[in-house]
Amino acid sequence: MRKITMWFLTTIAVVVLLFSYRTSTGPDSSLSAGTDGGASAPGVVAGPDTPADPGRSRGNVARSGSTTVADGPVVQTKRGRVQVQAHISGGRITDITPVTVPNTNNRDREINKRAVPQLRAEALAAQSAQIDAVSGATATSEGYTKSLQAALDAAQFQAKP
Repeated sequence: MRKITMWFLTTIAVVVLLFSYRTSTGPDSSLSAGTDGGASAPGVVAGPDTPADPGRSRGNVARSGSTTVADGPVVQTKRGRVQVQAHISGGRITDITPVTVPNTNNRDREINKRAVPQLRAEALAAQSAQIDAVSGATATSEGYTKSLQAALDAAQFQAKP
C-alpha cells in the first residue's frame, strides 16, 4: 500500500510539473506596428514588463492641425499588456495602431494575428471603443477596448452621428 501511495504522489507531482513547464524559449516580447518598427507589419519591441516606449505609456495626446494622435494607457490583462494609439482626423477615427499586445508565446501571437486586425476594423466601423470581443481573444479584446476608450477620452473625441 505504501508503494502505491508513493507512486501516486510522484505521478501527480510529475504531471503538475509538466503542465507548469513553459515551452517558449525566447525572451518575452510584444507586437508593435507603425512608428516603432518603421514597417506596416508587426515587429518585436520591449517585453511585457516595460512599456514599448516610456514616452507613450500614459495617454499622451499630440495635435497637429485637424489631426490628433492619442496614446491609450498600457492595460494589463491576464495574457499580457495591451496598448493602442488612436489617430483622429476631421472628427473621425482614421486609424488605430496596436503599440503593445500579448506576444509571449506562439499561441498569443496566433490569437492576436487574427484578433487585432478584427478589433481595429470593428472600432473604425463603429467609430468608438464600444465593440464586441473577438471570440478566443477575450483578454486582448478587453485590454484593446479599455486602452482605446482611454485614448479617445484623452483626445476628447466625440463620435459624430
